[in-house]
Amino acid sequence: MKQLIILLLGLLLAGAAQAHGGEDHGEGAKASAPGRATSFSVAALSEKFEVLLRYEPLEGGQPADLRLFLSDYATNAPIKGAKLTLTNPEDAQLKWAVTEKEPGIYLVEGQFPANKAYSFAANIVAGERADLLLLSGIKVGEKLPVAEETTAPGASIFSSWKTILALVGAFVLGIGLAALVLHRRRGAAVQTSTSTPAIYENQA
Repeated sequence: MKQLIILLLGLLLAGAAQAHGGEDHGEGAKASAPGRATSFSVAALSEKFEVLLRYEPLEGGQPADLRLFLSDYATNAPIKGAKLTLTNPEDAQLKWAVTEKEPGIYLVEGQFPANKAYSFAANIVAGERADLLLLSGIKVGEKLPVAEETTAPGASIFSSWKTILALVGAFVLGIGLAALVLHRRRGAAVQTSTSTPAIYENQA
């Protein structure tokens, strides 16, 4: 009986290992894909200011909303109440409205006429400080990159089903072996009980 239990345990472990074949759980396993980016950003800095411009995909000829983050270069503290004037070296006729939404966060509204790369020349006046920074690389018409799928759809479900089938198969095989052993034992017991006992004659 002990050998039967050991055999069943071995079959169960072998089935689980077979079902997980091909999976890499070590250090070489690929890390899960990072969350998909939802916006683009460009930055510029000087000895006075640090500027970060963040925007969602833009289309030429469509209204554009961008967020401009303005902070102190030395302390990284947000700068509120600044006067910002934005112009485009590629097209001096473009107009932009800048509205402060929160301390250091400004909404930039306007429209790019075409799908191509633009720049912002940002004239910044904050109290007694003033500076001119260039934000280049604003790509109008560009789409966000799509993360590659590292695992085929449904692969994890298929792997789970393989595990279940392997365990069920091992369990059924174990029941069959146990039934076979019990059947043999019963047969041996019946044969022993029905056999004719030996007769010994008394010798004179």
